[in-house]
Amino acid sequence: MGRRFFFSEIRRNDLLSIALMAFFLTFFLGIGLVFGYFMTYWITVAVFVVMLLVTVYQYYYSDRIVLKHFKARPANMRNLKEAEFQHAVEEMAIAAGLPTPKAYVIDDPAPNAFATGRNPRNAVICATTGLLNRMDKDEIRGVIGHEMGHIRNNDMKVMTLAAVMAGTIVALAFLFRNMAFHGVFSGDRDKGQAALIVLLVAVIASIVAPIFAAMIKAVISRKREFMADATSAMLTRYPEGLARALEKIAGYKQPLKGANPGNAHLFIANPLGSVNLKGLFSTHPPIEERIRRLREM
Repeated sequence: MGRRFFFSEIRRNDLLSIALMAFFLTFFLGIGLVFGYFMTYWITVAVFVVMLLVTVYQYYYSDRIVLKHFKARPANMRNLKEAEFQHAVEEMAIAAGLPTPKAYVIDDPAPNAFATGRNPRNAVICATTGLLNRMDKDEIRGVIGHEMGHIRNNDMKVMTLAAVMAGTIVALAFLFRNMAFHGVFSGDRDKGQAALIVLLVAVIASIVAPIFAAMIKAVISRKREFMADATSAMLTRYPEGLARALEKIAGYKQPLKGANPGNAHLFIANPLGSVNLKGLFSTHPPIEERIRRLREM
């Protein structure tokens, strides 16, 4: 794959970010009109101010939230493996022409890694102690190259937007349903029949929204993983390193502590151990297919 192809993918990610934001704003506007019709003005304003603040907070502080969730800490330069990890991050950043991301470590025996942050300036690459202890230098470089690929290709911005959008859709659907059940909507006779329809829609939405949200993240994430694998091969010029790392990760069947379906898309491979999410809800392509493609490069 040439550089022109990668730059075209970056442009596509930028356009996808704009499309997600447009959809997000349209969704908010549509729900706001419904709320405004059936509810008093001040309740509508209060609900959407709170939801907007929560959404903005999640977008700007998503990296801190996830690092705190997994109790990640900065890499310790006095530890040989963690110092090698830091040096590999610096090496891959130079190869990618990006600012050096911060290197963080999770104390967990499950081998895995992820990148977070809205853009290259505030990016973080995080690896578990299990990954650092099980991988050789080429394998670690392959994994870091993959995560650097996510940063370079603007995947972080797209996935952050997708995750925030999905979470907000779910929260609004459940809020809408609960308010309908508890009679918050206007009791005007002219609106009575319509309110019943809205209640039915709200109940259906609260069931469908989590499924829809999971599909949004999964569909976007799967393609991004193949692209990040290819970027790693280009940066390291040694696809076999990442291929061997993926084999070792796949061979470990215990879940990573704190991992759940809501944050599984962050990681280089499924962190849920023996729990294998397949089909439309899988955030990762089959690991065997990823290894095959790497070894064909």
